Amino acid sequence: MRQHMRPHLRTSAAFVAAAAIAAAVPVAAAPAAQAEEGQPSLVISNLPPTSPKPGEVYDESVVVTNKGTAAANGITFRVRLTRGLDFPENVQGCTYSTIEDQVRQALCELDTVIEPGASVETPVRFKALPNALMEAVQYGTGPTGEAPGEGFDDSHRRLTLTADSSADLVAVGDDTEALAGDKQSVTVKLRNDGPGWIQNQESDDLTALMVQIPKGTVAAEVPKECAPFGIDGPSGPGGTPRKAKYVCWPADATIDAGETLSFTFMLEIKDDAKTTTGEVKATSVYDIHPKFDKNPANDKAQIRIEIPTDYEPGPSTSGGSSTGGGSTDGGSSSGGNGNDPDGQSTGGTGSAGGSGSTGSTSTGTTTGGTGSVDGNLASTGSDGTPLLAGAAAATAALGGVLVMAVRRRRATAKSS
Repeated sequence: MRQHMRPHLRTSAAFVAAAAIAAAVPVAAAPAAQAEEGQPSLVISNLPPTSPKPGEVYDESVVVTNKGTAAANGITFRVRLTRGLDFPENVQGCTYSTIEDQVRQALCELDTVIEPGASVETPVRFKALPNALMEAVQYGTGPTGEAPGEGFDDSHRRLTLTADSSADLVAVGDDTEALAGDKQSVTVKLRNDGPGWIQNQESDDLTALMVQIPKGTVAAEVPKECAPFGIDGPSGPGGTPRKAKYVCWPADATIDAGETLSFTFMLEIKDDAKTTTGEVKATSVYDIHPKFDKNPANDKAQIRIEIPTDYEPGPSTSGGSSTGGGSTDGGSSSGGNGNDPDGQSTGGTGSAGGSGSTGSTSTGTTTGGTGSVDGNLASTGSDGTPLLAGAAAATAALGGVLVMAVRRRRATAKSS
């Protein structure tokens, strides 16, 4: 009886040159099982589990046993590796390629005969790359020795593994200005600072970004990758508007090391809204913190929308009394986005926070002289450089009016 083998992890130059598939080695015969008359029926053993560090080589073997009633005259053995793994070297008799989703494949022809009840042993070797983390290995042959299909059975198996490494998820929020009653887009991001790439190979608890819509705003347009979040998971189709909380994840459930995913929401600002905040969090679709993320300090970030509410008009510059001016509680912004989301605003919920900073847009009128109003909203970009998003001005010698509306956007965390 063949003993269960422990994985061997090696980093020496000799083993980096190890083959992915080598010549089959005969082992002791096993009793034949019932099979279709005159047909081989091949079964392979399971590879031992492993958790290699980047740079290590996995060196194990599987046993191929013929439980049929006829000999298998030559077999095709295939190995496939996800993108964080690779073959140490090319071996004669094997054809190598890269197929969809960056999967590396070796298709090897083993020139051997396996009689009914007999077995052969063949090695499976691979190395962990610097970006290794959530990986899978497919290995085996077809029931009669042909190349395996896409499913898994006794002759074609799959090993999932998690490398001894990590990935650092980073949530990136947004900082912007809007006017009450207006619309404003916000873009939030999920970044993978590595070193490992991310694609869950074992469950449907995929890496995701949780988005809490700021209080006093309504999500009018929602990315299709973002679904409403219920008590403990997604609770509706992606793109559903007017919910308080969303969970967003990539369609292919994959985030490479160094990759940033962006999700843009169009928000309706309520007429009575004040400066408000929401939150984004790096997590999973079921809001479970991933074990591979060892740095939770950058998992959360803020969505902040500054909404000006007060304005003091400037002094009159000529004779006559000023009767106009004052603050505005709403109105449209000349720098805003004119996209019209479907439906009517029904309100939104979310985490509240932040205090309103002073700023305004105002229109004044005068009689009997020349009046003026003066207002300015500083705009700062993510790198500290002033950005002017929109402005409009009109002046006249008598009864002059100045109107200015601006937008400000500051990234609250570094973006790629």
